[in-house]
Amino acid sequence: MKQLLQEIRHNPLLWLLVFVPVVFVAVKLRPESHTLLFVLSVLAIVPLATLLSHATESVAAKTGDAAGGLLNATLGNLTELVIALTALKAGQYMLVKASIAGAIVTNTLFMLGASFLLGGLKHHVQEYNRVSARMQAGLLFLATIALLIPSALITADSAAGRPSRKALSLGLAGLLIVAYALGMLFSLGTHRELFASAAHGEDGETPWPIGLALATLAGVTVLVALVSEIFVESVQVAAEDFGMTPAFVGFIVVALVGGAAEMASAFSAARKNRLDLSVGIALGSASQIALFVAPVLVLLSYVIGPTPMDLQFWSGAVVMMLIATMTAMFVTVGGRSAWFVGVLVLMVYLIFAMTLYLLPPRAQ
Repeated sequence: MKQLLQEIRHNPLLWLLVFVPVVFVAVKLRPESHTLLFVLSVLAIVPLATLLSHATESVAAKTGDAAGGLLNATLGNLTELVIALTALKAGQYMLVKASIAGAIVTNTLFMLGASFLLGGLKHHVQEYNRVSARMQAGLLFLATIALLIPSALITADSAAGRPSRKALSLGLAGLLIVAYALGMLFSLGTHRELFASAAHGEDGETPWPIGLALATLAGVTVLVALVSEIFVESVQVAAEDFGMTPAFVGFIVVALVGGAAEMASAFSAARKNRLDLSVGIALGSASQIALFVAPVLVLLSYVIGPTPMDLQFWSGAVVMMLIATMTAMFVTVGGRSAWFVGVLVLMVYLIFAMTLYLLPPRAQ
């Protein structure tokens, strides 16, 4: 605990933790002030993400970058899962699907590209384990195919009724969860030696004790989920005040804020020349959302949703997920990166963001 307090005293960014209780008080006193709650929730998530980053790096120092990246992706995706579950209970299935698609594209393009850029600006050339990166990209490609096929076939074949759509989505959900479990067994079990870090990177700061790191991870993850819930409830009204479209908010803004904790860890690791951890967080998080979170939401919709949810996405979302996956597969071929590679990946993401802002999809 003493080390945690010292970190807060010496890091000005963590002084923003004062906004965590402020946002909880504000939601009780002024629940109708959506724009205020939106700003306060963003200010609260930033320091929480910084704490989560430091705790994850401390755990990764003990477990290795492969397991550390998996742990960070899992805890970071808890935020997206809580957001999606809230929308699922309310029957807002389009919001659920938008958050899933947006998180996959944002993690694959923005987080990965920004990690390459930030790391490349400090280090001339960086290396990472291309076997691990290619496997995560391959799993992501498998999940994208599973989301593409029902969306394409159901749209093209008008004879496909809703019962068939539900049965196909249920079967695909089961297959994706099995693929995710087998991928975990392969990377952390039978072929663990293939996923060792390409470089040790910089020593950096002294890691926290494992007990303090795990306790911080658990506590901060819960707070991030609670603050993110306030953020989602206020973001739609606040977006109108800022002139943003609903499609842009769901696909870009919610995904960026929801993944803030993971991004802080990925960017920090890239600057310390630990690109294995950065790539593991970015692609691991995206594949985990596609292979585990999305199928679990389909299964849970039978329990907590008003009606079962399917895996049919609108065509624009499917195309962007497919392009994002192919971009990740293309840039991770060699296992080496420089700052301009990050620029190229970020440009693809900015094209998507600009398109959604100026040409939002028609209401479904």
